[in-house]
Amino acid sequence: MAYQPSRRPRTGGRPNSGTRSFRPNRPHNRRPQQNKRFKGAAIHPSKFINRATVTGVETPYAATHQFSDFPFSQQLHGNIAAKGYITPSAIQDQSIPHLLEGRDVIGLANTGTGKTAAFLLPIIEKLSANRDLLSVLVIAPTRELAQQIDEQFRDFSRGMKLYSTLLVGGANIERQIAQLRRGPHVVIGTPGRMMDLMKRGQLPLKTVTTLVLDEADRMLDMGFINDIRMIVGQLSPQRQTLFFSATITPSIQKLTEDFLKDPVTVSVRTADTSERVDQDVVVAANKEEKLAKLLELLGQDEFEKVLLFGETKYGVQRLSDNLEKQGISSVAIHGNKSQSQRQRALRSFKNNQARVMVATDVAARGLDIPNVSHVINFDQPATYEDYVHRIGRTGRGTATGKALTFVEHR
Repeated sequence: MAYQPSRRPRTGGRPNSGTRSFRPNRPHNRRPQQNKRFKGAAIHPSKFINRATVTGVETPYAATHQFSDFPFSQQLHGNIAAKGYITPSAIQDQSIPHLLEGRDVIGLANTGTGKTAAFLLPIIEKLSANRDLLSVLVIAPTRELAQQIDEQFRDFSRGMKLYSTLLVGGANIERQIAQLRRGPHVVIGTPGRMMDLMKRGQLPLKTVTTLVLDEADRMLDMGFINDIRMIVGQLSPQRQTLFFSATITPSIQKLTEDFLKDPVTVSVRTADTSERVDQDVVVAANKEEKLAKLLELLGQDEFEKVLLFGETKYGVQRLSDNLEKQGISSVAIHGNKSQSQRQRALRSFKNNQARVMVATDVAARGLDIPNVSHVINFDQPATYEDYVHRIGRTGRGTATGKALTFVEHR
């Protein structure tokens, strides 16, 4: 059934009963005809309704190792322990031994399963022994994901005198060039900024001995395939390549065949995101009613940490400002924000200083934010694939998430 608030809002008033459910009358794998009763019905409302079929009571993964079992240096073990890591996740448990052996690895894992640590820890261990400059290249689809990888690298390598440089758009390119000239051990960045620096002759890649392609499926979705091929074409074929993706499609398969040598495939994918998330719709007649119902929902105690999606940069900022005026702590993340502004907004949301983060699709791709209670699509996504990416920000690990999508009724 359509979403109904579970209790009266903190702001007072009765829950609005104007939500309704749409019963699917055809299989989900067929594209339905546009329903003329609903505005902007590129995706039929029935696609936004689904009860989670996977609960949080799945059998926990039984790891064959503890982190203390891996042959890491004493300093690295200390940094791992300082972050509270004891038992590895499935992708960590199964891929780290192969990575330490120097094998190429294809890692197939859901987002939010710990794959960043899975590839960073063996890389840091390798660097602690040889300390080669500009020897590791990590390519990620978005600024935010690249930033998160860089932060984890700094945490795990603390006190080891290993240095990284972050290459992303929205940041000062001259400063990035200066950092590259100082000779970092690890370069982490997005394809677009890396291509800019390559064209300027400022990103030497011949010394790279380890390549990481993280969230490869999303990089292809975002149109980076040609950039990736050009970047990888500059690398020595005598390298270790680590390839992580949530899905394996014909395009992904072709990339693995072109980029990797005799790879080991580690697949720990569990249920699809959409199966882990309770999904429903909220019907509104116009924008004013949408905003009123949104405020009503955010008045519920259960909406503890909410990721709210809008269609445009300007609309996202206006919506965030409006929530702030209503006394709801909110931050916005979109393409008009500088990199430092985006990082501050993300940090505020992660640290629970802001209860709501309003975002566009591009800005939110690749984000790893723990404990998101709800995803709300204030504006509908353009494609069903975008919808799945959006709702994948909740229901991480074995948790069940909740997603609501506003539908405008004529």
